[in-house]
Amino acid sequence: MLKEKLDELAQMMADHMARPFLPGFRGLDVEGQGMVLLDADAYGYAAGIREGWLSEQHRAGLTRLTSAFAKVLPAIDNEYAAEYYTHVRDMVLLAAEIESLHER
Repeated sequence: MLKEKLDELAQMMADHMARPFLPGFRGLDVEGQGMVLLDADAYGYAAGIREGWLSEQHRAGLTRLTSAFAKVLPAIDNEYAAEYYTHVRDMVLLAAEIESLHER
């Protein structure tokens, strides 16, 4: 089960990298969250999960990141941006799920 989830995460990351970032979102803050940083942090945590397990500090960061998406997504009114960041959020949620499997 873990291998399948890691494979799914790898595919989500590849799909993410294939999508163009929204030029209008560079330098934009939504609900106090920098959108470029949100994107970069999400990918970074996902990559960290694929490379190994996260430290306690990084697990806390992953939790904060999932909370940020709960505030940001409802505030996005651009259809492509909402779809883009929903995919990023789903990638983060899968990374958190994989990390929780390791903790067991």
